[in-house]
Amino acid sequence: MKTEVVKKNNVSVAVIHSDEHLITDVQSALDLIMSVKYETGCKNIAVNKEAIVDDFFILSTCMAGEILQKFINYGVKFAIYGDFSQYTSKPLRDFMYESNRGKDIFFQPSVSRAVDKLSGYSK
Repeated sequence: MKTEVVKKNNVSVAVIHSDEHLITDVQSALDLIMSVKYETGCKNIAVNKEAIVDDFFILSTCMAGEILQKFINYGVKFAIYGDFSQYTSKPLRDFMYESNRGKDIFFQPSVSRAVDKLSGYSK
């Protein structure tokens, strides 16, 4: 796992890249939240899609809802960045679309777009 703190608009964002799954269940998400907040002081976290177990993206598992609720409960804005084109589920696409319209959870195609969203920067 590689963590880099990026500052934009006076907002610090912890950008995490991992080739291994970091988020596999609710407990691992909580561990990540606490570790990142402790190590970086950031309340904004961006994680690459590959660091999240595939079941997260199957809405019928309810994993996404449970995990994302933890980020909300702990006051952490969260972005997942990467190529989501492989996911063709309409409910998932709708979920990502609606999340991107909000203020706390984002699904973005690149690190820079994820940082923009988390820092409140809009083009």
